[in-house]
Amino acid sequence: MKVIKNGKRQARVEGVRRPRLIVALAGSPGSGKTTAAGHVAARVNQLMGTPHSALVMSIDGFHLPRSTLDALPNREEAYARRGAHWTFDAAAAVAFILRSRARTLLSAPTFDHAKKDPVADGLKIPAETSILILEGNYLLCDLAPWSEIAAFVDEKWFIMVDPELARRRVAARHVRACIEPDLDKALKRVDGNDALNGQWINEHRVECDVVVESVEDIE
Repeated sequence: MKVIKNGKRQARVEGVRRPRLIVALAGSPGSGKTTAAGHVAARVNQLMGTPHSALVMSIDGFHLPRSTLDALPNREEAYARRGAHWTFDAAAAVAFILRSRARTLLSAPTFDHAKKDPVADGLKIPAETSILILEGNYLLCDLAPWSEIAAFVDEKWFIMVDPELARRRVAARHVRACIEPDLDKALKRVDGNDALNGQWINEHRVECDVVVESVEDIE
């Protein structure tokens, strides 16, 4: 629809959707990324009075599937180090993020922890979602192609955490998820993978807009 004002034709802008605001929230395993992102989204939706104004999307859906890991020459190492940056389909993750700006309905992959594999189209991002909070370990690292993300997103948030605190958190999570039968075995698993990933993430972090420290809640 066109309107005429002062003898000039102007486009009516009512109803035109503004592009999504994209936030990248990164940190090492056990830093509390998922919890923090969920709290922020819930608060935004409460303030906006709608359930989908802000939405959290995890990058875990871009894990390489087991069928791909099985075909790798270093198959055993790939399974032992699953969660390292090279066990993700980084190119697919970056490509998805770069097209997430437009306010259209999007389908994103999720990760099924029971099946230990990604689920295609597991998450629907409605067109009305105006703020997309991406959370994941490698969103703000300096390694290509992940490094393309920092220049694209509107906000770069990073959560720092004491390595020993993160170690205990992830080990407890492994026990709760029945990945390991007891805490001792879970801690060994963390030391051989998650802690190494956390160190790599901290060493390869790009400059961020916001850096916060994760601490334990005090009752």
